[in-house]
Amino acid sequence: MKLRPDLAEIPVYIPGKRLDDALKLSSNEVPQSPLPAAIQAMADAAAGVNRYPDMGVVAVREALAEYLALTPEHIAVGVGSSALCLQLAQITSGPGDEIVFPWRSFEAYPIFTKIAGATPVQVPLDEHHRLDLPAIAAAVTDKTRLIFICNPNNPTGTTITEADFIEFMHQVPSDVVVALDEAYFEYIRDEQSPIATKLVHQFDNLVGLRTFSKAFGLAGTRIGYAFGNPDLMVALNKVGIPFGVNAVAQAGALASLEHIDELLARTDEVVEQRIRAAAHIGAVPSESNFIWYPCDDAPARTQALLDNGVIIRGFPDGIRITITTKEETDRLLEVWDSLY
Repeated sequence: MKLRPDLAEIPVYIPGKRLDDALKLSSNEVPQSPLPAAIQAMADAAAGVNRYPDMGVVAVREALAEYLALTPEHIAVGVGSSALCLQLAQITSGPGDEIVFPWRSFEAYPIFTKIAGATPVQVPLDEHHRLDLPAIAAAVTDKTRLIFICNPNNPTGTTITEADFIEFMHQVPSDVVVALDEAYFEYIRDEQSPIATKLVHQFDNLVGLRTFSKAFGLAGTRIGYAFGNPDLMVALNKVGIPFGVNAVAQAGALASLEHIDELLARTDEVVEQRIRAAAHIGAVPSESNFIWYPCDDAPARTQALLDNGVIIRGFPDGIRITITTKEETDRLLEVWDSLY
């Protein structure tokens, strides 16, 4: 069969492990079910899935426009923010082009780059596990078409400042698209961190990305959104899968936005527990719903925790632990103390 010869070069995305009866802290999910109103709305929508969903996702875009203080034309909705990251790669880049991103960061960035046929340019984090914005700006060449900036960064949980980001944006050519990936935006408490909704009006080449998968508790429905220059939103929709955002996801997102205060209140417990857990084990201070513990024995620690009923995400240079409730954090720390 005639397949793309470069498929062997595309890395495979590895999802978090699942194991019955284990404490699953590997995928940055929330343990709570969606809000009752969202569950009911999705159940009602499921009864009509014999019909295609609204391809324009109009109602969700209108609700998001009100929530974000934008217009619907500034918003595109996709099958999770990950799909929109891929669509950004597709509308900006091809063979011979370069996509720049920090590393370590979201594991899918190099995958999306390769799918688009472009060349990944990875820029190391600084000594504090933060994005090195000056180094990222210096990596831009005349071949650069797209830059991913993950804030808070996954898997380190670190953030950048608005002042540093604005300075960075002024260094980036105006025809290079910058994606500010805010998948964990709702967990940020650092007031110095940039906010994409404030900055997309200032920079036409800036696209914000957020998701309903994390704080909103709709990971299984796959729905996320991008916002920025309306021309970029039109381009994003051109490469999206027709009818990709299903009716159940749209109903859940709408109902969740109607109860946004109740959802955001849930993040406070995560913030409290991430501070506690990071201090207890000596992890990097985080602004997300996970903590990062850099270490040279990450595979061994990952396996030891798994053997004791706790699933975390191991990387070659550290481990990432999702933070959820007090009860689950108690269990995590009890196991950790028994091992270390």
